[in-house]
Amino acid sequence: MAERSFKSEVLKLTASEGETFRGEGILAVTKALLQSGVAYVGGYQGSPISHLMDVFADANDLLESLGVHFEASASEATAAAMLAASVNYPLRGAVAWKSVVGTNVASDALSNVASGGVKGGALIIVGEDYGEGSSIMQERTHAFAMKSQMWLLDPRPNLPSIVDMVEKGFELSEASNTPVMLELRVRSCHMTGEFTARDNRRPPLTVSEAAAAPTRDLNRIVLPPANFLHEVEKIEKRWPAGIAFVRDNHLNELFGPEDGDIGVIVQGGLYNNLNRAQELLGLSNAYGDSELPIYCLNVAYPLIPEEVVAFCRGKKAVLVLEEGQPEFIEHELNTLVRRGDLQTRIVGKGVMPRAGEYTSDVIRKGLMKFLEEWRPSRALPQSVQMPLDPTTASQIPARPAGFCTGCPERPIFTAMKMVEREIGPTHVSADIGCHLFSILPPFNIGNTTMGYGLGGAGASAFKPKDRRAIAVMGDGGFWHNGLTSGIGNAVFNKDDSVTLIVDNGYSAATGGQDILSSRADNRVRSTRNPIEKAVRGIGVDWVRSINRTYDLRKMRDALKEALTTKEAGPKVIIAQSECMLNKQRREKPLVRAAIKQGRRVVRERFGIDPDTCTGDHSCIRLSGCPSLSIKPNPDPLRQDPIAHVDNSCVGCGLCGEVSHAAVLCPSFYRADIVSNPGAWERFASHIRQAVIGFLQTQDNRARAARAF
Repeated sequence: MAERSFKSEVLKLTASEGETFRGEGILAVTKALLQSGVAYVGGYQGSPISHLMDVFADANDLLESLGVHFEASASEATAAAMLAASVNYPLRGAVAWKSVVGTNVASDALSNVASGGVKGGALIIVGEDYGEGSSIMQERTHAFAMKSQMWLLDPRPNLPSIVDMVEKGFELSEASNTPVMLELRVRSCHMTGEFTARDNRRPPLTVSEAAAAPTRDLNRIVLPPANFLHEVEKIEKRWPAGIAFVRDNHLNELFGPEDGDIGVIVQGGLYNNLNRAQELLGLSNAYGDSELPIYCLNVAYPLIPEEVVAFCRGKKAVLVLEEGQPEFIEHELNTLVRRGDLQTRIVGKGVMPRAGEYTSDVIRKGLMKFLEEWRPSRALPQSVQMPLDPTTASQIPARPAGFCTGCPERPIFTAMKMVEREIGPTHVSADIGCHLFSILPPFNIGNTTMGYGLGGAGASAFKPKDRRAIAVMGDGGFWHNGLTSGIGNAVFNKDDSVTLIVDNGYSAATGGQDILSSRADNRVRSTRNPIEKAVRGIGVDWVRSINRTYDLRKMRDALKEALTTKEAGPKVIIAQSECMLNKQRREKPLVRAAIKQGRRVVRERFGIDPDTCTGDHSCIRLSGCPSLSIKPNPDPLRQDPIAHVDNSCVGCGLCGEVSHAAVLCPSFYRADIVSNPGAWERFASHIRQAVIGFLQTQDNRARAARAF
């Protein structure tokens, strides 16, 4: 169950010739693929293109009606290997994943398909997760495109440009027999807009039709001597063909006046930020009417020498806006300008930061420096001379990532902290996923993280005699990579480590997509494949499955046993409880509907008795639940604030479990909130309220009498 359903939005994908299509960027990409006659689509979810995979899944019936094959791939490598269908057949195919980590996983298949080349158009849609909002290491797709000589499209952030780049990307791929990468930033994926639609096209050749008439070309297989000839073919045939297509089809764009002594060259994906920066400096307006000449690189690689020389000719200086470093585009521009015998100064990282996201304000500051040096006579409005006031931003408190309210992973790390207090700390190899939040307070667990599903492999070097390392991985990471690289590796090398697999029923960190072990029914995918069965099948003998992570005693005892048992070999604990976000997405609409229909509904909530709470806050330190907070102590003789459970509580019961398992305090209570109660329940409630009211009145009178 993905975090968002596109069942209603995918109806827009049937828009025909001339109709106006309105929607998000990811919907526009899907529509562009269908308009292009794509034959197959695959991919692996991950920000910022998770929702693109969700759109594909929700549009599965439409895809099938057009003869388009879709797969939710097991990993990025699986998706990239699908491009093999375009090597020998005129099949257009598209795959998608989060970059750059996804591209790294897919690198083997990508290197092979880039070497052998393609006959049908092959498009790789990558979510360029770079900048302050990123969840991964700060790298870019550009380096990989250069390494394997695949063309890299970076479309201007508006729907017509994105749709055009998808369609032209297939044509470019076929014209140059080269796979094409199209990068989309977060804003491009989720921006809304409109474009004029065209009819969806059934692929001229479907994958089933291609399979019925197999063909083979030995020269496309990456084996000697063909692989040595591939490099020559890339340079002498594919490269010139790609350059010619980009130039002749004007994929890059020019804005602003034709003439000028200075100009700006910008990556397509940064164009909107540049225009906003110019607005702030009085150099443009909301419609993009720039006072400066702009060369917009919708194709970030390769650069087109003739276009670069034509733009730079007659200019004293050109500002290059390229995020990150090394500054690949800036280096290449300097080379092309020198080869063109021009004296134009290429200005880039001298006035722009070497690292970090180029937001509108960052570009504004860099553009001001550029103008001060190269056009000092251009007076800027006084209102933009000073930096933007940072006061508001500085007042916003830092909000580190953390587990959701009621998250079933929280009690796992509570149990781990309890065991750590008893037997001492050990090395914890973390993994990619929600469970990585355990490295932050209040748990402070986790020494390293090496990649999705690599928690087990990250702990493989630790083999102390008196202390076992703990490896953590999620169910998504387990099926992505962890089964072989983690569990299989541990079995093969007879590692005496402990692997804790967090099984919350979905690929929760990427949006709640179903995976092999999901316990939900899926009409088009195979689910309900137990992780324990796979683990035992690969050779692990010591396995413990806990089907309710909120049972802290069981979690604590299983961890302690795994860390202290004399039994050698890898030990695996599978901790199971459904992702609370997905559970709430599924149950809340049902509860609301039942209440609206007048049916009796009982919801659990937990609270803290203010008269009993001692104010030591151990429950918060061992739980960290967002619904646990503090409030002033009602007892005037006690100064410490007491713990409090607010209305965001989802009734998971962890706070009470912590109290009992850690022997903290008896101040927690559970309450049942009943909607649409029966007649007997209403009568009993009236009696209780009357009795309580009477006792409170008597108590108040007694206190008043003592006061006099």
